[in-house]
Amino acid sequence: MAARRVFAARLAGLVVLGPDGESIGRVRDIVVSMRYDRQQPRVIGILVELVTRKRIFVPILRVHSIEPGSVTLITGTISVRRFEQRAGEMLAIAQILDSTVQVVDPELPQLAGVDVAVVDLGIEQTRSRDWSVSRVAVRERRRVGFGRRGAMHVVDWAQIRGLTQTELNLPGQDVTQLLGQFEGMRPADVAHLLRELPRKRRIEVAAAFDDERLADVVQELPENDQVELLEQLGADRGADLLEAMDPDDAADLLGELPAAEAESLLALMDPIESEPVRRLLEHAPYTAGGLMTTDLVVVTAATTVAEALARIRDPELTPALASMAFVVRPPTATPTGRYLGCVHFQQLLREPPANLVGGIVDADLAQLRPEAPLAAVTRYFATYNLVCGPVVDAENHLLGAVTVDDVLDHLLPEDWREQDEDHHDVHGKPVIEGSGGYA
Repeated sequence: MAARRVFAARLAGLVVLGPDGESIGRVRDIVVSMRYDRQQPRVIGILVELVTRKRIFVPILRVHSIEPGSVTLITGTISVRRFEQRAGEMLAIAQILDSTVQVVDPELPQLAGVDVAVVDLGIEQTRSRDWSVSRVAVRERRRVGFGRRGAMHVVDWAQIRGLTQTELNLPGQDVTQLLGQFEGMRPADVAHLLRELPRKRRIEVAAAFDDERLADVVQELPENDQVELLEQLGADRGADLLEAMDPDDAADLLGELPAAEAESLLALMDPIESEPVRRLLEHAPYTAGGLMTTDLVVVTAATTVAEALARIRDPELTPALASMAFVVRPPTATPTGRYLGCVHFQQLLREPPANLVGGIVDADLAQLRPEAPLAAVTRYFATYNLVCGPVVDAENHLLGAVTVDDVLDHLLPEDWREQDEDHHDVHGKPVIEGSGGYA
């Protein structure tokens, strides 16, 4: 049975179906039009994420029914233009939930003058088929010393104070429910969603991530977004973020900053973490030295196959870096002792665990020089069918390794993360067709 009253948070994730039952995408948010009086905000549409991850706006009048497990549209002909938020519009889940408000309700005297958190919005369909925000679910903040969550209350919109556009744009809003949407998602997908958020919420979410999670996400953002976020986090948190990032990504980010600003951040970093970043900054961009990372698997000839495989199993390693171990004479920290060669992951799997890697070293694989330009690095990977290659200096010291993902990152247009994807499903068919914006 189609619902005429529903809570916004429960719509998140529901599959969106066309009139013939074809899957179009999933609901990610509700777009509401805020008013400057105390009238109920009008629901103007839903934010739908297509299989390509692109988010589009679907007018609420195009919604035929809302079922427990799906939302069905009247027509499959809708605009596939990327959603752009307009003045006066707010996203129910991304911007309104977790807000701090006050309740003015004579039947709830215990909430008088007490700050409570918005946990959901109740939307309701009127006789004219319009939808509006009619109810607000709030939860009392936990008291200090008590482990239980505060009591939940559902009140009319008119009894809420603190949900005007001006108040919602104030800093310091909680992000608990928004963070819940990102659990279990890959960093690249989180980065994509982070870019879709309004600037205020983007900064609040970033500030709430721990350093490791934030570093993984920031590395997937376009460089201009990385710089903006780093500046908004402040110097101390920015230095912590750079320490958590891969050295090559940290160097790329610092390379986008004015020299004085980059140096001040390097000075705040732990010297052990900043040293490899400083070395990477010495190399010109778009060269093997500028593309390489210093976080790789480096072993000696006396290392056993079992030990090398244990190093490769490190979950922090990317698949490309885990594809081979590099064999050197001590020391094994980059820049290392004399480079002897490499051992491919597949070769390690074929050898008895007690054997030494010195007996299976591939000493014939060509190496990259740090000054090699991007074109030469690209030809290197194409020639040897590799996803990772060693960078060795003129004195035969291993400096680092270049991975194919970094090569692709620099071969693609600078704004490749910002460009729209082709709107086709896994079978190559258009997901939906048509145009028309908010009509």
